[in-house]
Amino acid sequence: MLPPIVDDIEQAKAHIREHGLALLAGQISSAQLERARVATYAAAEDDRRLGREADKFGLDYGDLNVRVWNILNRDPVFREMVQLPVVLELLREVIGWPALLGNISANIAEPGGEGGVLHPDQLFVPKPWPSEPQGMNFAWLLDDFTADNGATEVVPQSHLAADDVNPAILADKAVSVIAPAGTLMVFESRIWHRTGRNLSSQSRAALFGWYTKPIYRPQENWFLSLDDAVVDEASDALLTLLGYKTQGLGLVYGRSPR
Repeated sequence: MLPPIVDDIEQAKAHIREHGLALLAGQISSAQLERARVATYAAAEDDRRLGREADKFGLDYGDLNVRVWNILNRDPVFREMVQLPVVLELLREVIGWPALLGNISANIAEPGGEGGVLHPDQLFVPKPWPSEPQGMNFAWLLDDFTADNGATEVVPQSHLAADDVNPAILADKAVSVIAPAGTLMVFESRIWHRTGRNLSSQSRAALFGWYTKPIYRPQENWFLSLDDAVVDEASDALLTLLGYKTQGLGLVYGRSPR
């Protein structure tokens, strides 16, 4: 079963240890939620208008799961969300600090969407896997997630499964994350999950911020993609997450670049 939605970070830490994921309420304001939602749908529309087609990493069935990349350039609200106190605290608890923001993208499940492939996020890690997760996903629900609108499906406690488990064994155990807009879903990188089928007449959107230990290269090349203003205005925490401020790895003449 899924853990209940809580508003206490200590409870969320316990849920991540036990279930591999946690659901948190009350971590962003209604104004931040609305701004992020509007900006996400606007970014998707911009991509359609400009003919941009986002890479889906082979994880989506059909063409109705829309991926939106380069989110940090789209609106300042996204830069706020990737470094909120709850995010930084849970990162320190689960994978440690410093951490890197590997990517942040939006996933919009449009009506008729066929869902996606069941997978864990640390597929790139050689097996046998280490005894601790190598990354974390922070998913902000921008719309209500319901049983029929393409809510993310997860397999609770699959972080405890063997790293060579047959996905077919886990598929029958996947459950939909049913939760209101504004919920933060946090799951560690060994949890098996997928986009659900959207059988409704409405789109549903979520933001997925993927963070890793600093030994892994980010999936998004921030040094090439970010607008100069984003970097110039970034906090020390955001500079660390983006790899511009470093400890041990990525130094220049033995020092952090910033």
